[in-house]
Amino acid sequence: MIKIIGIDPGLSATGVGIVKGMGLKIDDFSFGTIHTSKNTSLPNRLDQIFSNLLVVLKDEKPDLMVVEDVFSVKNFPKAGITLGKVSGVVLLAGCRFDVPVTEVPVREAKQVLTGNGNATKMQLEKAVRSLLNLTTPIRPYHASDALGLALLGLFRHSAKLAQIA
Repeated sequence: MIKIIGIDPGLSATGVGIVKGMGLKIDDFSFGTIHTSKNTSLPNRLDQIFSNLLVVLKDEKPDLMVVEDVFSVKNFPKAGITLGKVSGVVLLAGCRFDVPVTEVPVREAKQVLTGNGNATKMQLEKAVRSLLNLTTPIRPYHASDALGLALLGLFRHSAKLAQIA
């Protein structure tokens, strides 16, 4: 069995999704978010994300971490820079626990999971819910995005292992 953690970096809410399984079979999953307050300084918010993620990595001991790749919107370059800082502490946390890390562009994850690289967050959440046989919505969307990344990591990691065998 393989355990994959997916991370959707965000300053106010970083999504975390964990799946355990092999191939297309999912044996267990969990999800949540790491929230920070806009009333807290940026360094303290980054430390909060880093520290909370370290606890999750220590407890879960994943085989692989899949992180949504940083992107920037031309009209909001500062948001992209901030997202890069969050992504940096996420990558550092994975490094601290010697977890292999891969970054996946959001369009690629959407394409694989929904068949549409331009899928909405709602469409992605429905696809993730379907793969997990859930009837209740996964909220917030940061958590469903993270679960989607973890599922993508599980499917790809299992396929890679199958090629080796």
